[in-house]
Amino acid sequence: MFLSVIVPAYNEEHRLPHSLRRIVGYLGKQEYTSEVIVIDDGSGDGTAQVVEEMMAELPTLSLIRTEHRGKGHAVKRGMLAGRGEYLFICDADLSMPIEELYKFLPPVLEGYDVAIASREVPGARRYDEPSYRHFMGRVFNWMVRLFAVPGFQDTQCGFKCFRREAAREVFTYQTMDGWGFDVEVLFIAQKRGYVIVEVPIDWYYSANSRIHPLRDSVGMFTEVIKIRLNDWRGRYRKRG
Repeated sequence: MFLSVIVPAYNEEHRLPHSLRRIVGYLGKQEYTSEVIVIDDGSGDGTAQVVEEMMAELPTLSLIRTEHRGKGHAVKRGMLAGRGEYLFICDADLSMPIEELYKFLPPVLEGYDVAIASREVPGARRYDEPSYRHFMGRVFNWMVRLFAVPGFQDTQCGFKCFRREAAREVFTYQTMDGWGFDVEVLFIAQKRGYVIVEVPIDWYYSANSRIHPLRDSVGMFTEVIKIRLNDWRGRYRKRG
């Protein structure tokens, strides 16, 4: 198996059908083998039922159901379950078109362990994002670079690709279930010496985003501090 696409989902019964057909349709045109794994984070709507119905028509699609613990927990379950040589985290809203996936994979991109989508590096383009959200994102990124992972312009975009070895190592040590997991997995990857690269993408703002700029920025900053405390307590130290 060359590629596993990991799609965390919480109450996404309306968006998923279109997104999954688009993802599977794109992958079906590629020469490599692939799978798509949806992780239902304890949704209260028909998310799981929608995926189960689609599995009958899309044989590369599978479903993992979990209790509602947060996006970070859902992603961890999927990344540790995926069978691909590369594992790609993909938001259900496809704010980055799936057609950009080729930028994260050989032969276009080689010699890396972790590739993260970036809305800030040269060549990236943002569409329709309110200026206040962009400003708050830049403030949070400044805090992330200061306290956790220096050197990256955008840690929070939901599209990331890991080589299998790096994924197994990093996500085994992940502790955070909430939004701060993005920073935590990059912190662990950087601590382990993995090669991380930012990939410029086209990104389309979704008005249905569940992120609350002020509340979630405060929560994510708290988790950034927690990452430092975890490191000080030795929680990311290799076991055995």
